[in-house]
Amino acid sequence: MDLTTRTYGTLIWRGRSWWITDFPPYISMKLKRVFRQISSTATEQFHLFDNDDICSDLLWFCTRYPFKMNREARQRLEDGHKAVLAREKAVDAIFKPNWQPKLLQGFRDGYAPYPFQAQAGRMTATLRSLLLMDDVGLGKTISSLAAIAETRALPAAIVVQAHLADQWREFIEEFTEFRPHIIKGRTPYKLPEADIYIFKYSNIAGWVDIFTTRFFQFAVFDEMQELRHGVYTKKGEASKVLCEFTRYRMGLTATPIYNYGSEIFNIVDMLNEGALGSVNEFITEWCVSRNAHWVAANPDALGAYLKDHSITLRRTEEDVDGQMPPVNTLLHEVPYDQDIVDDFLEVARSLAIKVLSGEFTERGKAARELDLKARQVTGVAKARHVAAVVRMLVESGEHVLVGAWHREVYDIWNECLADLDPVMYTGSESTPQKRRSKQAFVEGPARPMLISLRSGAGLDGLQKVCNTAVIGELDWSPQVHKQLIGRLRRPGQEKQVDAIYCHTNGGSDPLLIEMLGLKASQSQGIVDPLKGAQPVHTDDSRIKLLAERFLERK
Repeated sequence: MDLTTRTYGTLIWRGRSWWITDFPPYISMKLKRVFRQISSTATEQFHLFDNDDICSDLLWFCTRYPFKMNREARQRLEDGHKAVLAREKAVDAIFKPNWQPKLLQGFRDGYAPYPFQAQAGRMTATLRSLLLMDDVGLGKTISSLAAIAETRALPAAIVVQAHLADQWREFIEEFTEFRPHIIKGRTPYKLPEADIYIFKYSNIAGWVDIFTTRFFQFAVFDEMQELRHGVYTKKGEASKVLCEFTRYRMGLTATPIYNYGSEIFNIVDMLNEGALGSVNEFITEWCVSRNAHWVAANPDALGAYLKDHSITLRRTEEDVDGQMPPVNTLLHEVPYDQDIVDDFLEVARSLAIKVLSGEFTERGKAARELDLKARQVTGVAKARHVAAVVRMLVESGEHVLVGAWHREVYDIWNECLADLDPVMYTGSESTPQKRRSKQAFVEGPARPMLISLRSGAGLDGLQKVCNTAVIGELDWSPQVHKQLIGRLRRPGQEKQVDAIYCHTNGGSDPLLIEMLGLKASQSQGIVDPLKGAQPVHTDDSRIKLLAERFLERK
């Protein structure tokens, strides 16, 4: 570097960090405009987490405002910039219209992945880490197996929800020649020879010492929203170790965000440490504080950043060949039992007053109780009328998937529909019981399946016999409903899927119907950037609205 060149500060590289010092005030302002992750309160020195993108941006900044730096720092900037250009070139090549997947060894004849699934595999092999957020039903399972076949990084570890282990094993055996083994328990034992080892989030913590031996070459995390709390859980801590000691990492989820946009940091940082900087830098750059929680200030911008930097990959049916017909969404108002709602009204009004005017601790407790009881009472009050809708559909020859929340609602449905042999798929059933429920629904004699709104993740095969979903109780999050509908709108579905929302004009339903499009705002922008996210409504604000509605009622 020419020592006579005018400089505007000093740039120091310390392995995983960059430090900027000795700059004039106006350079401070320019740096904060370019590098929004710098704290607004920082003055004399700035810190940036080291990664290739930061190096590329710093090198660009230095072309206009040179800094003093040693030879090693300059080399790191140039290497990082070259890595960014190489990454962009490689990813662009994968998504050219004339790109063709190669024949992947390991897949059985007639079971080759679709080109868009092979693209995800090639992208993972190129970048070594990827968060795949394809829409429900596009075969993220097959995409992950394509990535394993592409890299031949064996043995691989796949971490799944407990009730999905057998389904994954069946998928692997049906589609590939890889040998799967389901890990039994938390206590390590001598592993049999296999190509893919299937862990459960519930037992992964016991195998940390094995992970540190680098035995596993590839890590796949199914339904990775399970790790949205990061290393602050046992499963998150163990998953982080697995990531650190594997060559390739892949996360699968169609719904990475349920509540707060900042949860995406924990998921991304698990797969690709430092891709979003440090947690403090991420919060500074992307988040705002709302009611003691960090939410993404601009989900569209964050989603676009994740996509443009090849941190995430997201496709919908519209993006791939052979798209399926859109969901036929039906809002069906049903009656409700007025006396059940009336019995709850005084309790609701009392809780609503506490939510709006009580002390801090009292407000939080009352809010949780109001939310829980209002939805429960609403579900119970309309349960018999929802059952009548389900009966009408079943008697017309349909298999029906019926989603709800509360045990009391299931009890009423089971009573009303007993002659139709309903089966249960909720959080209360064991994995063998769920397997039997699925078999009875797909092969007979069951026609209605009663399913918990959050218990069907990864469930596959229902589309062979069913194209009708009835949402009998509503959730604040549209993504939860979408997951349920996605159990039917999958490859192999030959009919248009009907999603029937049974709502009533009492209890909590009117507000839920009003806000259903709003709760998606945090995940919508991150999952589908530039898709028109709605204003953010936090848990606290929506319960305040619920309280106000109950107080308004005569």
